[in-house]
Amino acid sequence: MHATLPLLEVTGFPALHRGKLETLQVNLGYLCNQACLHCHVNAGPTRKEIMQRDTVDCVLDYLRVTKINTLDLTGGAPEMNPDFKYLVRAARDLGVWVIDRCNLTVLELPGHEDTAQFLAEHQVEITASLPCYLEDNVNSQRGDGVFQASIRVLRILNSLGYGQPDSGLLLNLVYNPLGPSLPPPQQALEQDYKKYLGEHYGVVFNHLFSLANMPIQRFGSTLISKGQFDSYMDLLHGAHQDDNLETVMCRSLISVDWQGYVYDCDFNQMLKLPLRLNGKPRVHLRELQDVKLEGCSIVVKDHCYGCTAGQGSSCGGALA
Repeated sequence: MHATLPLLEVTGFPALHRGKLETLQVNLGYLCNQACLHCHVNAGPTRKEIMQRDTVDCVLDYLRVTKINTLDLTGGAPEMNPDFKYLVRAARDLGVWVIDRCNLTVLELPGHEDTAQFLAEHQVEITASLPCYLEDNVNSQRGDGVFQASIRVLRILNSLGYGQPDSGLLLNLVYNPLGPSLPPPQQALEQDYKKYLGEHYGVVFNHLFSLANMPIQRFGSTLISKGQFDSYMDLLHGAHQDDNLETVMCRSLISVDWQGYVYDCDFNQMLKLPLRLNGKPRVHLRELQDVKLEGCSIVVKDHCYGCTAGQGSSCGGALA
């Protein structure tokens, strides 16, 4: 695995400061049943990092104190954490909106047969990765058989009400380009997804989020191996839009790793660039309960252009 941070240290990216904190994004561990080529987490079946119950309780304590309205659960496959349901139940009891970033196929694993029903019962918003609506493209990026497994799970979710009009159960899909290119316009691509998946598989969903691939971890290492890293960075720099700076996700979000340490975003977490506070090398979530983060500076490096290039990119899709 090639390290990308040394290639991202020098940057001309504009300075950023946090606005009102609205979302706590929590990585429940890097364990995943897939090992996708575009994964910026380098997650996979052999990863051992899993958030423990005491850290999960720390997350809940932070939600109680701060009254943050959204808990965004990610991984790896967050559902593979043994305390996933415990955390979801407790967060929903606090009135917190919960988002599950799901790879779909995890819901077919032994022991997870009831997870889809659980998510529906607790009205958890599902944001599911499906990097293309064509079978060959998905399998080339995520592994043989992944597309058909994803379709099976999407049909199950639809049968529970997800993606259906007026159900209140939100089902979003996530698109990533197959290689070193920017996503096409999100709105037009969403219509293509809905038409194709509806006509060929009877699948419905609410929204499509298009995300640019970040030049870090597995994807960044692949770019280096293929001699494409510099050209991809040139593409991101050339497509930068200042207007996107107002709505980049790090301005309203903090990211928590499996040990409870805090970062400005999930991408900084993967680069081991912790949130800066009072000169400390890193800050644990339990230290932030009485700290106002609004106005604090955000750590930026050259990969940040991945969020501001073109239509922009965030955990909620395009910014423009």
